[in-house]
Amino acid sequence: MESDSIEEKLPRALPLATLIGRELRGGGSERPLVRFGHSGFAKRGEDHFLVKPDCLRVPGDPSSAFSVFAVFDGHNGVSAAVFSKEHLLEDVMSAVPQGISRDDWLQVLPRALVAGFVKTDIDFQRKGEMSGTTATLVVIDGFTVTVASVGDSRCILDTQGGVVSLLTVDHRLEENVEERERVTASGGEVSRLNLCGGQQVGPLRCWPGGLCLSRSIGDTDVGEFIVPIPHVKQVKLSNAGGRLIIASDGIWDAVSSEIAAQACRGLPAELAAKLVVKQALKTTGLKDDTTCVVVDIIPSDHGSTSAPSSPKHNQNKLRSLLFGRRSHSSVGKLGNKKKSASFGFVEELFEEGSAMLEERLGRNSPSKANVPPFRCAICQVDQVPFEDLITDNEGGCSSAPSTPWAGPYLCSGCRKKKDAMEGKRSSRSTACS
Repeated sequence: MESDSIEEKLPRALPLATLIGRELRGGGSERPLVRFGHSGFAKRGEDHFLVKPDCLRVPGDPSSAFSVFAVFDGHNGVSAAVFSKEHLLEDVMSAVPQGISRDDWLQVLPRALVAGFVKTDIDFQRKGEMSGTTATLVVIDGFTVTVASVGDSRCILDTQGGVVSLLTVDHRLEENVEERERVTASGGEVSRLNLCGGQQVGPLRCWPGGLCLSRSIGDTDVGEFIVPIPHVKQVKLSNAGGRLIIASDGIWDAVSSEIAAQACRGLPAELAAKLVVKQALKTTGLKDDTTCVVVDIIPSDHGSTSAPSSPKHNQNKLRSLLFGRRSHSSVGKLGNKKKSASFGFVEELFEEGSAMLEERLGRNSPSKANVPPFRCAICQVDQVPFEDLITDNEGGCSSAPSTPWAGPYLCSGCRKKKDAMEGKRSSRSTACS
């Protein structure tokens, strides 16, 4: 096979530009077909999803097409989920510099996702509503898939050969040791619900607020240590394509990633989504909102509308070849922000889960990007140079945060938000000026 010989000649990490160039040249240069389906049942009516298969980076230019799919699992009401569905993609795209090439767009996308998630959170909290939501946003450009997530709505990848891999990290305090340590270091308290007599019940929660998650959008009534900074992973599929299953925890609390993938292999995306939901309901009944979006990335020359078929033997034999395995607790400590590695079917281009904005936004603006020097990297508002006064809760003025900051330019309000998320401020006055 030609792909095998390429990997033998290039055992080392490949730059993103090389991977994209390889996709655009020779065999498999055609963009894949994207087919999708969705299904769900409502218990509380707090799940929402987003399907936008025909987005354009450059208006009127079909060669700049990309697709976006997302799942939002709201709690304490639907307002945060609805707000995120309506604004998150726009906020992400506003953080992408104009006039850049496709390879530059894919390189800056992880950074733009972080900025967009934080901006959506800030804007929603300004509304003063108490609702919160998970968010799992998937961007597909050719065979390159970028996933950003906060909370526990999961995205899995199923490829030919029966290899199933998780593209997200569950931000549940019960299961994520590193997130528990981060929350407590930032001033939060993590414990179970205390009943009369001191008995502790239920999953670990963060106090104040009692939220089981360590990351979300919204949740104004919970401490700022519940952050909206997403885990981001970017991979490039082989020319064989693959299937994505994006779903709320109503699915994943009932079935494992492997069972969900197995239940719908070889079926069209619409039917596959219905079968995943059916399998979850069959297992536990309707205990929570269940939402599932299935997306098939299919080579254009296949002309097929169905996804990976069930392998005959050794279904999970190649699992370890797909990605270099990292434990959930190590995600936030990746030393190399842009990693590329060859592991069989999929090229891993990037993974980062740190909750520190300086690490996520980088110390410099994207190369070749024409970004004004005093444009806030989060809210995208141009500021007056050296303007460092912010309005306090009483309507007066105080100096801007004095915390040293080596990242890109942030306005006073967004710097205050950054400090609050790191436990350096307790105020929730985070509105951008």
